[in-house]
Amino acid sequence: MNAELFDALEMLEKQKGIPVSYMLEKVEAALQSAFKKEYGTASVRIAINREKKDMRVYRQRTVVEEVNDPRCEISYEDAKNISRRYEIGTVVEEEIKPKTFGRISAQTAKQVIVQGIREAEKSNIIREYEKKREEVISAVVTKRDDTNGNVEVDTGTSTAWLQKNDQIPGENLQVGDRIRVFVTEVRRELEGSGPLVTLSRTHPNMLKRMFEADIPEIADGTVLIKGVAREAGSRSKIAVLSRDPEVDAVGACIGNRGMRIGGIVEELRGEKIDVIAFSEKPEEFIAAALSPASVLEVEFDGERNAKVVVAGDQLSLAIGKEGQNVRLAAKLTGCKIDIKGVKQN
Repeated sequence: MNAELFDALEMLEKQKGIPVSYMLEKVEAALQSAFKKEYGTASVRIAINREKKDMRVYRQRTVVEEVNDPRCEISYEDAKNISRRYEIGTVVEEEIKPKTFGRISAQTAKQVIVQGIREAEKSNIIREYEKKREEVISAVVTKRDDTNGNVEVDTGTSTAWLQKNDQIPGENLQVGDRIRVFVTEVRRELEGSGPLVTLSRTHPNMLKRMFEADIPEIADGTVLIKGVAREAGSRSKIAVLSRDPEVDAVGACIGNRGMRIGGIVEELRGEKIDVIAFSEKPEEFIAAALSPASVLEVEFDGERNAKVVVAGDQLSLAIGKEGQNVRLAAKLTGCKIDIKGVKQN
């Protein structure tokens, strides 16, 4: 049993990265607890020799004149029969028989090893996901729960659930679908459960990360993302600024014939994306944010309020269906926007 245990722990270290020393500490503590429960003894010593792959268990009892608790005390007379060197107050160690030791240690060691594997796998998964927190990763749908619409996805690190309310409205994900998801949160569950990984396809930062990954000028820092406003599955606005006067920030994001932004739109199930040129001048930024409407005039109060004038035939476009366009523009610019339409001759 001893050699097999050490061999198993060494294999565990190679495969799972769990140090043998760490596992031996766990095994020792578990064996002490098991033997105390088995024998009712108050003191047990586990002697581990890693080099010789040997493990022994000793029951410890204190030498006393009169025994009150035989589980942790031994009489002076009985101690002398074992060895003349024992005196009152010294501790007598007796090795527990190998047969009993083997049975208990095998059961206990197995439990500790299984638990160690679970903890290591859990820690590795958490560590990998923590590296990807606030990032977009690829995943494959592996299971669908038709009762609530949640889907299980394989991210390459492990499987995790994408909740229905974190899916793009209207999308119908099926097993085998390849999708991109945004890692919003990684935390440890309460006792015994695995890590809780929260994934999303609706988070505004998913759009930001996709632009950073798919647009070379953003990836290399030539173009900066200055803000994102998103209503997933319907419409989004993203403000960009070029650090190079020779590079058109909006054009770089859209690409020739919309090729660059097209892939992002397709991944987001046809979500309309307005790419807005950021400006330090609030009036210009607000006017651009109301795209695709044309703005005649912006009156900005220097705080967070703006009055916008558009042509009468542009009013419904500026406001958008159910107020969506102006609502997104307000989120993007951080301003309260009042729009008025005027007739033009």
